[in-house]
Amino acid sequence: MATAAPTKEEMLQALQQTLGKKKVLIIDKNAPSRESLRLMFGTIGVTAVHGAGSAAEVVRQVKNTKFDVIISEFVLDDGRDGQQLLEELRHAKYIPLSTVYMIVTSERGYTNVVSLAELAPDDYLIKPFTADQLQPRLIRAIYRKFILRKIYERLERNELHEAIVACDRVIQQYPAYAAEAQHYKGDILLNLGRYDEAEEVFSRVLEEREVPWAKMGLATALRDKGALDDAESLAKQVLDEAPQFLALHDFLAGIYTAKGDLEAAQATLQKAAEASPHNTARQRTMGDVALRNGDLQTAQRAFGRVLERNRGSTTRCVDDFANLARVYVERGDYASSRRLLGDLKREFRNDRQAELAAMTTEVLCLQAEGSKSQAAALLKEAVALQKTLQSESVTTNLQISPKIATDLAMACYQGGMNEEAAEIIRKVAAENNEDHSVLDQIHSVFERTGRSEAGQTLLDNVNKEIIELNNRGVVAARQGNFEGSVKLLIEAADKVPNLQFLVNASKAIYTLLDQKGWDSALASRALNYLQRAEQKDPQSPKVASAKELYMNVSKKYGTFADPNAYAMPGNTDKETKK
Repeated sequence: MATAAPTKEEMLQALQQTLGKKKVLIIDKNAPSRESLRLMFGTIGVTAVHGAGSAAEVVRQVKNTKFDVIISEFVLDDGRDGQQLLEELRHAKYIPLSTVYMIVTSERGYTNVVSLAELAPDDYLIKPFTADQLQPRLIRAIYRKFILRKIYERLERNELHEAIVACDRVIQQYPAYAAEAQHYKGDILLNLGRYDEAEEVFSRVLEEREVPWAKMGLATALRDKGALDDAESLAKQVLDEAPQFLALHDFLAGIYTAKGDLEAAQATLQKAAEASPHNTARQRTMGDVALRNGDLQTAQRAFGRVLERNRGSTTRCVDDFANLARVYVERGDYASSRRLLGDLKREFRNDRQAELAAMTTEVLCLQAEGSKSQAAALLKEAVALQKTLQSESVTTNLQISPKIATDLAMACYQGGMNEEAAEIIRKVAAENNEDHSVLDQIHSVFERTGRSEAGQTLLDNVNKEIIELNNRGVVAARQGNFEGSVKLLIEAADKVPNLQFLVNASKAIYTLLDQKGWDSALASRALNYLQRAEQKDPQSPKVASAKELYMNVSKKYGTFADPNAYAMPGNTDKETKK
């Protein structure tokens, strides 16, 4: 029998006992507005209230303090809005799922966009409002977090199967929150690669009511099962019904890219970018697609916006500079490229990957300008640095950007260092054999250096080697030779650390440990593989499955401690001093 939800009076009474202990962060660029809202919270018993006037200040505060409630003005200081800030904080995991996030706006139209967002806020408040209006909205949001708390706890510990159980419990016991629990359950199943079950969950929701997120979930399940046409058709249907659902543009662009229709992908991304120009992830994707289409002007504009939007952000990285510098070189604007390289070296001082990117781009500039002797000398330095970073990556987990490495291969071919170029390309192709953007860049290098046929032969040989390496380990596992399988898969992961091999080696090791007993050195090696795989694709169902196995086996032997300690070493992103 479903448990009846508490009445409003019961909710108020329970909350009143803890309201004074809640920590609140108010985000508003206007200090008087922050003070007014702080006083309003004081009248309902909330006294631990902090304020932030900029997005940069928000990031600093949430890194140091866990807030129970964040209430943000929609329009922020730097052009971004409260919804975009929410997405950045969630994706970077700066705030837990249990934090209530509310948006304040003076325009009712914004709420329609917010309600369709991929990461919707817990509530929105239309100005002006009073303490009597704020309190019940806050209570409902906090109570909702209480009902869903077990789901949040399991998700943040990456206990995905347990999170599904928690979702089912909410669905059974709290009908008012069943839809949200079904949303979480469907997304978890997608994350685990259980697409048929996810499709069933989203279809069941749609039988009861038409909601955009359920159609989006169903379209995602269809796409991941390989039914691209069906997924495209459903996504277009949802987009007709809810044109402000911008995540659908990204989804459709991904389908067009998978089909090889890059022009359609770019046009779709352009529509979303015009509606929401401050989404840096979308701008990165659009820059990449435009560059692959040969639309250098659009690529320059998109990559430029990424750098501008991420000024002072912890998500800024070396590749952001390298992407734009690559476009400048393609356009023959070597002066702009060099100015950008100066910014890169200043912002990423003592970062050797940044040094490699700057050296490689300068070589390309010199080669284009005809300064052969200068280019040749600097190219040798760049190749030496690349080899050093590559050898150190085994212990540091620093993964050299495949696109920077491919730029270096281009410079090597143009500088007559053909063997070095082929070695770099072979390694990049093997380690990124599932990344079509990288593979397209490699094909471009072959075409522009007159090596299309030889290049395709090289790639074919790489694919053949990957298949042979994988099959050896898989066959051994099927024959019950788990020790032999682990040995072979470790060999494969060390030789070709692509996503598939890293995940396979990690899972094979943890399966062996589960059966034979704990081995700290072997377990550490498996975790290293898993961390490197997650760096390549944090959203991969393969990674999610391996990560859950890691947690289950390590907890079985009492070796798993703080889930937040599961960190990715060697990340080239950096926090910029403000």
